[in-house]
Amino acid sequence: MILHRALLSLLHFGCALLVFTGCSTALSTRKASDLARFKRIYVESRLSDNHRIDEKIATELRTLGVDASFGVPTMLPEGVDAIVSYEDRWQWDFKDYMIEIRIDLREARSNKPLATGSYYQASLKTKSSEEVIRLILTPLFRPSK
Repeated sequence: MILHRALLSLLHFGCALLVFTGCSTALSTRKASDLARFKRIYVESRLSDNHRIDEKIATELRTLGVDASFGVPTMLPEGVDAIVSYEDRWQWDFKDYMIEIRIDLREARSNKPLATGSYYQASLKTKSSEEVIRLILTPLFRPSK
């Protein structure tokens, strides 16, 4: 009987631990200056990107009113004000989902860092990559007060 109660208590504790650790997310954004002056942005494609994150970032930037394009670093168009690079990490748990992404923005001419944003989600209910990208880019491109 005592062993049964101990096992039941341990099971309850394990379930609670699983629920609370399985729902963690973290969003972080920082910018060095107002990004409104950067009108043409190029998103550097990663050769290992199988989820078209470069295209999704460029699409969200266009939604925010920026002239954005994407491609490999060697095809950088002339007249670009800033360059976006990113690192993403994916997990598979009955479906493929983004567990982490970091987006960095730097000046095209000087390579000076302008802004960075990251998102980490280790939850049972994950957000789509489009939604995560929106959560990072929207505060970065919001006008400074």
